[in-house]
Amino acid sequence: MIRDLKGIYIIWLRDIKRFFRDKPRLISGIARPSLYLFILGSGLSSAFGMFGGREGDWYIDFIYPGILGMIVLFTSLFSSFSIVWDREFGFLKEILVAPISRTSIAVGKALSGSTLSLFQGIIMLFFAPLLRIQLNFFMIIKICLLILLTSFALTSLGILIASRMKSMQGFQMIMNFLVMPMFFLSGAMFPLKDLPKWLEYLVSINPLSYSIDAIRYVMLEDKTFLVNPLYMNILVISIFAVVMISAAILVFNLTD
Repeated sequence: MIRDLKGIYIIWLRDIKRFFRDKPRLISGIARPSLYLFILGSGLSSAFGMFGGREGDWYIDFIYPGILGMIVLFTSLFSSFSIVWDREFGFLKEILVAPISRTSIAVGKALSGSTLSLFQGIIMLFFAPLLRIQLNFFMIIKICLLILLTSFALTSLGILIASRMKSMQGFQMIMNFLVMPMFFLSGAMFPLKDLPKWLEYLVSINPLSYSIDAIRYVMLEDKTFLVNPLYMNILVISIFAVVMISAAILVFNLTD
C-alpha cells in the first residue's frame, strides 16, 4: 500500500516537473484561451451590441467560464500524451516492470493531469478583474473543486485512449477529432437553451457541457443560462469520473 502511494506520488511529480520545464507548452496553454477570450469574445460582443438586444458586454461574461472549460479540456486530455511518448521511447516498459501496481500508475497520471489543469485554470481566474467579474473566496474554492473533478474525469478518458495507442500521430489525430466537438458542443461559445433536438441530444452526452454549466452558474451567480440544476451537473460529472478512471485502470492493466 505504502509502495503504491509512493508510486502515485513519483508519477505525479515526474509529470509536474516535465510540464514546468517545457516553457512553450506552458505559454501556449495560456495564450490560446486568452486569444479566444479577448479577441473572439470582444469581437462577438461588439456584434451582439450592434444587432441590438442585450448589451454586448454580456457575451464576455458568458464566454469566460467556457474558456475556463476549454483550458481544462485541452490540458486534461493532452496530459495523457506522455503515455504514448513513453511507449515510443521505451520508458513505459521500465515503468510497467517497476514494483508498483499499474493501478497506481494510472491514478498518478490522472492526478498529475488534474493538477496541471487546476494550475492553468487558476492562472485564468486572474483575468476575472480585467473583465469586471467579481469572485469571492468561496466562489473560487467551488470553481477549483469543479475544475479538479472535471479534469480528473477527462484525464482518465485520455489515459483510457492513450493506453491503446501505439504512435504519437495516431493519438494526436484521435484527440483532435475528439477535442473540438466536445468544446463546441459544451455550451462554451453559445447558450444551450432552445437548441434543435438533434443538437440537444449531442450536448446531453457531452460531459464537458455539464461542467461548464456548473462553473458558469457558480461564477456568474445567474440562472439565465443554467440548463440543469447544479446538483445534477455535479452528479453527472462525478459518475463520468468514476466510470472513466475505472475503465482507464482496467485497460491500463492490460497494456503491454
